[in-house]
Amino acid sequence: MAVSHLQCKECKAQYPLEALYVCEQCFGPLEVAYDHSGISLDVGELRRRIQGGPQNIWRYADFLPLAGGPPGPSGRLPAGCTPLIRADRLAERLGLREVWVKNDAANPTHSFKDRVVSVAVTRARELGFETIACASTGNLANSVAAHGAALGMDSYVFIPANLEEQKILATGIYGTKLVGVDGSYDDVNRLCTELCAERDWAFVNINLRPYYAEGSKTLAFEIAEQLGWELPDRCVVPVASGSLFTKIARGFEEWTELGLIEGKAPRMNGAQAEGCSPVASAYADGHDVCRPVKPDTIAKSLAIGNPADGPYALDLARRTGGGVDAVSDDEIRAGIKLLAETTGVFTETAGGVTTAVLAKLAARGDIDPDERVVLVITGDGLKTLDAVRDSFETYKIGASVESFENTVPEAVAV
Repeated sequence: MAVSHLQCKECKAQYPLEALYVCEQCFGPLEVAYDHSGISLDVGELRRRIQGGPQNIWRYADFLPLAGGPPGPSGRLPAGCTPLIRADRLAERLGLREVWVKNDAANPTHSFKDRVVSVAVTRARELGFETIACASTGNLANSVAAHGAALGMDSYVFIPANLEEQKILATGIYGTKLVGVDGSYDDVNRLCTELCAERDWAFVNINLRPYYAEGSKTLAFEIAEQLGWELPDRCVVPVASGSLFTKIARGFEEWTELGLIEGKAPRMNGAQAEGCSPVASAYADGHDVCRPVKPDTIAKSLAIGNPADGPYALDLARRTGGGVDAVSDDEIRAGIKLLAETTGVFTETAGGVTTAVLAKLAARGDIDPDERVVLVITGDGLKTLDAVRDSFETYKIGASVESFENTVPEAVAV
């Protein structure tokens, strides 16, 4: 197996591949380390091996933290291999040459969280856990509940009590124990951290976080493969905890180190909502750490006021020549509408954030017109219907041609 050990991101102390997430020496976060010396360095052979794999994230099993290899097909939700769509009308609207939309709403529970949860629950079973759990802003709740149902595992899902109704309904239907907590996501996360110390449960984004986070790399792997084993020039990615943002970059770096792809690392642009923008604020102020904030935004899936990977997201944005921007709730709604009208992709509020940030970057002239840009869309618009309520007009007519032509503008036949 390629996975080697856990390692502290700060002091580099090493730990066994267990349910650990914090360094005992410096309290830094732990991440997975690999030894790829056993993988064939024949690039053509390695590419063919990947392309011959299953049509899901397990085609990248060599680069994921599994001791026993990919799981069998029984009870598995097939995350990954989502569309990469060339968005020429969006590019034209923004004055850009080439824009691609990575639509990760096409996963089983309609968000990118199926990638990270698939990896985490597979590792949880390897470690002998029988119960999975999470702290969630909504999409993770959907995915953990669905994976628990598919695998026959007990699950507990903790969410802020004021979460969007659509996400609550799309979680409870799987038969999970759904717990609404009075407070923000940060309050939910603190509670789950306490419970993690008391119960023998696999909290996918706490004690299994090092493994869970690795699933986000598969987005980078797919983007590179779908672009013909090439790198994009820039990626625009939503930022909540900062894990997705940094792990996509790590995926590109890992494949570049192995020779699977060549070229300069893409510029990484993070996207946040103004109502919860600790990373964007720190970036604008030139700080290396993020000041916690109290979230107040329609983009609830990004509403993490104290992002665990904030400092690493800041470093990534700066060293790649990217950035981190924030947009208002009105700009988020406009971003949802812009993406829908130009690509046919209906995104949730997080995708409205990334689309609005892309529009802001284009308007500022930050993007060279010749760049190849990938816009990462992480969730389906059906999850946040209230964000687009009253954003368009429905014409009411009588059941006659005359009523139609008298009521609907430009409807009269020429």
